[in-house]
Amino acid sequence: MVDVAATIRAIDCSDGSLPIEELLASGQPAVLRGLVRNWELVQAASRSPVDAMDYLRRFYNGQAVTYSWGGPEVAGRPFYNADFTDLNCEVRRSDLGRVLDEIAAHADDAQPPTYYVASLLVDSRLPGMRAGNDLDLAAHGIDAPPSIWIGNRVIASCHYDALNNIACCAVGRRRFTLFPPGQIDNLYPGPLEPTPGGQAVSVVDFADPDFERYPRFRDALEAGQSAVLEPGDAIFIPSLWWHHVQGLEPFNVLVNYWWNSAAAWIPTPMHALYHALWTIRDRPERERQAWREIFDYYVFGAADRAGDHLPEAARQVLGPIDETLARQLRAMLIGKLNR
Repeated sequence: MVDVAATIRAIDCSDGSLPIEELLASGQPAVLRGLVRNWELVQAASRSPVDAMDYLRRFYNGQAVTYSWGGPEVAGRPFYNADFTDLNCEVRRSDLGRVLDEIAAHADDAQPPTYYVASLLVDSRLPGMRAGNDLDLAAHGIDAPPSIWIGNRVIASCHYDALNNIACCAVGRRRFTLFPPGQIDNLYPGPLEPTPGGQAVSVVDFADPDFERYPRFRDALEAGQSAVLEPGDAIFIPSLWWHHVQGLEPFNVLVNYWWNSAAAWIPTPMHALYHALWTIRDRPERERQAWREIFDYYVFGAADRAGDHLPEAARQVLGPIDETLARQLRAMLIGKLNR
């Protein structure tokens, strides 16, 4: 694995307290040592991986799960084929118990097949598990249903998420390597579609980086931070921070919570990114720079900048956007795009 310049700051949360306001105000990642050490799943894993698997089986409702599978040659890294036109893993559906059995059967393999159940909503397949394994984010006014990630020594290639994230290491150790949003150019993002997990990922192999092909990656390493999480630890990853996640044990389970800092009626900016690629990127340079100025004025400047010289009744979308106005904007955009 690559070496980065810094270690992610750590906060002692072994008393179960979660400093959510401080985390959000800082905008910086943090390892939350011991935050979930008393979870029942963590306690089961401390006895053995088999006990952890048996604990998961207690709650499984029998509905099929979707997972990624790759042969030993994948080496735990769901990624692309040689020309980036397709993925190197298959998407399969099966019984969760069978997936656990297969992970266990290959636990001692030097190079096992890859198994990765990703972003499975806990309540949808493991109802009741939250009673002994949950963060009380509702106490902080946050609605974030947990997802569970189950696999063997899987590598989640470096990517970003649009949402804030608290990821809890429940079974096995995981290495997290993080980069601030401004490092996007130095991380060499791959295609927007298809992607191994829903977001564009860095095409750099962190286990064996090709610095001749990706020379700016050295600059990213100077801005990177890393830490190894033990079972019972958690990590706060601010929205849009790039993160590379490596499972270090033959069996690993992580539970995470995503939430949006914006109001529920504000959609993902990814829609705007696709629209901008379509409508702005290929225009003449003079026009592109002019549109940059327009976006700086209306979007990236102070929120009240474009409308503060107008009467409040005349501001419409230049003022605060509430749920009603959001619905009107959505209908207007759908109408224009369907013409």
